[in-house]
Amino acid sequence: ASIAGASSTLLAAKSENHEGDEKRELLQLIYDESHRLSRLVDNLLEMTKIEADGLKIHKQWEVVEEIIGAALQRLDPALVGRTITTEIVPDLPMVEIDGLLIEQVLVNLLDNALKYTPEQSPIEIKTRHDGRRLSIAVCDRGPGIPIGDERRIFEKFYRGHSPAAQTQRGTGLGLAICKAIVETHGGDIVASNRSGGGVCFTLTLPAGTLPPATP
Repeated sequence: ASIAGASSTLLAAKSENHEGDEKRELLQLIYDESHRLSRLVDNLLEMTKIEADGLKIHKQWEVVEEIIGAALQRLDPALVGRTITTEIVPDLPMVEIDGLLIEQVLVNLLDNALKYTPEQSPIEIKTRHDGRRLSIAVCDRGPGIPIGDERRIFEKFYRGHSPAAQTQRGTGLGLAICKAIVETHGGDIVASNRSGGGVCFTLTLPAGTLPPATP
């Protein structure tokens, strides 16, 4: 509706009477909403595939920093004005995971943070690796999660009862897809409120590392 309304306004207006600022605002709205629609369709298709055939993962050796970078790049226009802090553990090894699916998890978590936090508030991405398991956390400084919703927000179509959740559009599929992807990897994903406000979504995956090269 937003895309149709903005585009029809541009088409109906006479170019000489259409102010430049208003035109840019309408074009920005079309651009933003088309990207939101694209992510919505991606999530609907992903959930359909999960329910129809089960989720198939294709593990290979991946560089975690590159997966995080790819997720940030996909949301680059929406991240303008945000302070993004990445905390990568020193000498983080390559890990055996499905890079495309984990990238999708990060995109959904970052998109979630963008929707439910104040504009220009910071987002942090933190990694941990103990030799057997990889953890990636996406943390924000938003309103947090109501007590009791920490697990329910991962249910399909569930929308939280917080004021922020009630004002945002969506299907309630993003976090359900994250959960399906992470659990198919044999891992877990949890949400926890932060001291001082905000929430951290932490996914933990079994992730072996490449054996040392043979001399």
